Amino acid sequence: MIQTKGYAAMEAGQPLVPFSFSRRELAPNDILVEILYCGICHSDIHQVKDEWGGATFPLVPGHEIVGRVVRTGSAAKRFAVGDAAGIGCFVDSCGSCQSCKEGLQQYCTGGLVWTYNSKDRDGNLTQGGYSRHIVIREDYALRIPDNLSLETVAPLLCAGITTYSPLRRFKVGKGTRVGVMGLGGLGHMAVKLASRMGAEVTVLSHSPKKEADSKALGATGFVNTKDSSAVARLSETLDVIIDTISAPHDPNLYLGLLKRDGAMVLVGVPESPLAVHAFSLIARRRTLTASLIGGLSETQELLDFCGKENIGADVEVIAADEINKAYDRTLAGDVRYRFVIDMKSLD
Repeated sequence: MIQTKGYAAMEAGQPLVPFSFSRRELAPNDILVEILYCGICHSDIHQVKDEWGGATFPLVPGHEIVGRVVRTGSAAKRFAVGDAAGIGCFVDSCGSCQSCKEGLQQYCTGGLVWTYNSKDRDGNLTQGGYSRHIVIREDYALRIPDNLSLETVAPLLCAGITTYSPLRRFKVGKGTRVGVMGLGGLGHMAVKLASRMGAEVTVLSHSPKKEADSKALGATGFVNTKDSSAVARLSETLDVIIDTISAPHDPNLYLGLLKRDGAMVLVGVPESPLAVHAFSLIARRRTLTASLIGGLSETQELLDFCGKENIGADVEVIAADEINKAYDRTLAGDVRYRFVIDMKSLD
């Protein structure tokens, strides 16, 4: 076994603490990655607090992982020692179900293995990227464009692909009008990506202080959703809305901003169910749908697109002993726009 260390929650809702544990020895197709940076996703906080149920402790969170390969298995060919590698929300899948065959591994029905709080093929609990090392089958690792700073790449492995996938699904490009609900970790990536795809982007937020940031990120419009007259002026003008909001909200207000046949895509996960009035959809044949991260090929496509367009996340890099403070600040909305842990600070 390979000994490593990280930060873990030992019980639900408790602060994360230093934790030593082991990774499996390399199989022929595995690579050993020294983790350099790991982003903090809001879902990490949900899991640590066991707000979704099913969390197993000790729990090492983290699924926005970037590092360098330090050892390869005897049959590994895609990566060499020294290569940068990215690891996202899952580390294995069945490979044989219909979703896997279509490159949509995130919807695997035959045994998806999440990066943490999941069981691998041997029945062992997976542990995530708030750690110094990880072992992964090389087919589930991703290549990082050389021109991007690694700390800005980490959030692309979740926040980036979560917003890129629905933008691609609905063929967002020049001439498309996109609304982005919320300007946090997910929302800021949606603005960057949609605007670089050529879309006209409007940010929908209840916080007027975010208008300047919206424009700097690439948005051409900003609507304060507390201003009913401003919201009304946007009625039936948008083709696609990306809903990144994880707090309770009224989706009917935003559905009314869509044109006929427009689509609203849920990527945020509010704790309580949303109440949708049927006429909000029926009246203009609108679609309310949702999206979950992306498959391996689409995530690589995202990374290549970001390399071409020189897009990274806006991050605040922290030391490992600042994780608990970063959780508190994330819950308070005090981050622009993603915390990224410098895992070298564990040494």
